[in-house]
Amino acid sequence: MPKERILVVDDEPDMLSSCQRLLSRSGYEVKVAPSGREALRMLKEESFDLILTDLRMPEMDGMEVLRLSREQSPDSAVIVFTGYGTIQDAVMAMKSGASDFVTKPFSPDHLLLAVEKAAGNLRLAAENRALKGQLEERFSFDNIVGRSPAMREVFDAIRKIADTNANVLITGESGTGKELIARSIHVNSGRKNRPFVPLNCGGIPEHLVESELFGHEKGAFTGAAATRPGLLEFASTGTFFMDEISELPLNLQVKLLRVLEDRRIRRVGSNREIEIDIRLISATNRNIQQMVKEGVFREDLFYRVNTFVIHLPPLRERMDDLPLLAVHFLKRYAKSTSKVVEGIAPEVMSVLKSHAWNGNVRELQHVIERAVALTTENVVRLEDLPDQLWRGADEGTGEPSPEERSHFDLPFKDAKEAMIESFERKYILKLLSKHKGNISRAAEGSGIDRRSLHRLLVKHRIEASKYA
Repeated sequence: MPKERILVVDDEPDMLSSCQRLLSRSGYEVKVAPSGREALRMLKEESFDLILTDLRMPEMDGMEVLRLSREQSPDSAVIVFTGYGTIQDAVMAMKSGASDFVTKPFSPDHLLLAVEKAAGNLRLAAENRALKGQLEERFSFDNIVGRSPAMREVFDAIRKIADTNANVLITGESGTGKELIARSIHVNSGRKNRPFVPLNCGGIPEHLVESELFGHEKGAFTGAAATRPGLLEFASTGTFFMDEISELPLNLQVKLLRVLEDRRIRRVGSNREIEIDIRLISATNRNIQQMVKEGVFREDLFYRVNTFVIHLPPLRERMDDLPLLAVHFLKRYAKSTSKVVEGIAPEVMSVLKSHAWNGNVRELQHVIERAVALTTENVVRLEDLPDQLWRGADEGTGEPSPEERSHFDLPFKDAKEAMIESFERKYILKLLSKHKGNISRAAEGSGIDRRSLHRLLVKHRIEASKYA
């Protein structure tokens, strides 16, 4: 894959030639401009992924180049060169849209690190745009996200059975999205404009389940102060979803079987039969066939509810879907919180892919919701994840953390730079937390001078005031 196209802007010929030589050797396509005006002329004629510009130039300075380049090429990343005496100008440039700054004089490694970091962010943005495009175009079905073979089978099954009246049993571990599948079947059926009524059989005390299902007449039992229709009545002409049907008591299994056979119910305390028209969709996270063998679930009811079975795989068996799911939840919670969070850092995605996800999609959803709430950047970083997700399981074992394991997939030089970047960021975050955001104390406690600490804060886009 070809590397990024770079435009270097500087009024010093030696700087232009050295940057062009260094970056070209690293595989980048590099062009140079000796002035701001020449750079803008080139930007009108061709596109560049990265623009490196000096801040102090005659006629048109770097701030003007930054402003105009953002107008002409908003997707390009801009890195500014600055002298030691103009750090404040660099900070202003960052606030105006520059992605990073490099202080003159700089070493080749320092420049390459800054360029690779900016290029990596560009690739990340492109990957996230691609994932969002996939979400919108091909890999979603009524808010169910997936492109794995297992999920495509689920989508095909929904299309085939939705517009029938067949009873459906959805199986799968907790957190896999069984109710979402049930709702999708409903909205793609002829009953879509009629009620969808859910009931969690495991979430209601056993002595109240019958009243919830069938309703009751006034005075039917202590506390029945008024007549109340049951959920089966409310669901008539629509879809009734019984989540965790395996938790239904045996005595009510008999009554439900009769309802499915006769399409009639009796409220508690009444002899009058009421006709109903429902489609039943049920779900369980247990091995219901084993429960039949053990005699805790009626065999005749089992055969009634599982006319068609849809099995939802756990997230660990559909990890190809994880990036799509993560971006799907990122978009949802960024929108609901009105935050500009545009992507997920590569090291974060690596950690997410290495996690076991015993809580399945629901656990991932909560992790992304938390990350969006905590992040102070436009990208989710490692510190936005729960500690146990990327640190806790490996601390004290001598084994590398998930974050560190992700670095082993990189070439040696890239892995080294990534680890240095990660260490710097985590060290500063811990330092600010320890000293409650006081930069003077943090600098004194770490042995880093204030100017260097400020540069690191700007580099990693960390706001010390958030730790005060």
